[in-house]
Amino acid sequence: MTTSVDALLARIEAKRDEVTALTQELVRIPTINPPGDAYEACARHVGERLARRGFAVEYVRAHGAPGDNDRHPRINVIARWQGRTAGECVHFNSHIDVVEPGPGWTHDPFAAALVQGRVYGRGTCDMKGGLASSIIACESLIESGLPLAGALEISGTVDEESGGFSGVGYLAERGYFSVPRVHHVIIPEPLGVDRICLGHRGVWWGEVETRGRIAHGSMPFLGDSAIHHMSAFIQLLETRLQPSLRQRHTAEPVEPPGARVSTLNINSIHGGQVEQTYSQDARGWPTGDLPAPVVAHSCRAVLDRRFIAEENLEAVRQEIVDMLDELRQTRPGFDYAIRDIMSFVPTATPRDAPVVEATARAIARVLGREPRYIASPGTYDQKHIVRSGKLQHCIAYGPGILDLAHQPDEYVGVPELVNSAQIMALAALSLTGSGP
Repeated sequence: MTTSVDALLARIEAKRDEVTALTQELVRIPTINPPGDAYEACARHVGERLARRGFAVEYVRAHGAPGDNDRHPRINVIARWQGRTAGECVHFNSHIDVVEPGPGWTHDPFAAALVQGRVYGRGTCDMKGGLASSIIACESLIESGLPLAGALEISGTVDEESGGFSGVGYLAERGYFSVPRVHHVIIPEPLGVDRICLGHRGVWWGEVETRGRIAHGSMPFLGDSAIHHMSAFIQLLETRLQPSLRQRHTAEPVEPPGARVSTLNINSIHGGQVEQTYSQDARGWPTGDLPAPVVAHSCRAVLDRRFIAEENLEAVRQEIVDMLDELRQTRPGFDYAIRDIMSFVPTATPRDAPVVEATARAIARVLGREPRYIASPGTYDQKHIVRSGKLQHCIAYGPGILDLAHQPDEYVGVPELVNSAQIMALAALSLTGSGP
């Protein structure tokens, strides 16, 4: 078996140019979310390739799920290759959507330029490089001639960047990530080639609306500004909640270390009139929009609260409500509404889970060093696999540097693409019952 494994690793090493080219092909399909551009084109690019290599391919549109419409259909691809004998199924799941490029690039974000051993572009590390590596890993296993048991699955799913409800969430509710179909899941997020991500912090997203009374802007004393009420709430967040959160530390190995405490981000604030664009000409006359003189009767803030394993979701939400209720009792005219947007509890796969141990052995074999075990500061699609799929044996492992995700000049290194493909292949070989 040692000789066969060495041959498998050499086979993948010889595919260095192929995994690079596949990464470039995927990045050049601009699957920007929102709104969900080119999902079907990317899904079919993956599916048609895998079909030519003997995979049974299925395209699943998330009808009725968030964001799905005829202009931007939420198309997911799932491909399955069945081994010669009975065994367990290993599923490699990657999301195909990427965030907008944004400013600050020195490389074309969708040209996928290869420069000094790095592929640059939006989605290179997050996470089309990981998708390419998983494809090369599975194809190499099949080509190796090893007597493979069980099954290999590869999926390209949508909308992870906006919660994954039309992708893994939709599929998990329909049994695509549950036993007996699937036993182990590896998500090739960009966590680093020598790190195994066991899970992630929890999240509560909510919208708080403060309410006031509209009046003429020249006579604000006749109204009641919802924006002023919101400022009082934010003051409490800044002076009371934020210092408390910084004292709440987790024992989980969250990376980066700054995320080993509870955090709160005010994602957005909007109050009063709709956003406008103001400008003047040389005379000082307005040339853009013009405001109307009114006191804001509503102000809304979206809160992104990330919480650690030592906290619970109910308490996280309640401490926000308690502060709002306090203001209602102590601040004249204060009134509010609170709406839940999205929430997920922390996840953590045990270190002795087979998928963790198999990946750890593969890292040691390929890289010659022991892996580091980490948890993610933000959620990813493991949340759906655990909650809806009821499958605990799930990790994130893949090429790329997490800090580069969503940044200008995002890139993935070619050596990392190759190494991660080798590690994924060895892990799958073990987990299907086909090898060491």
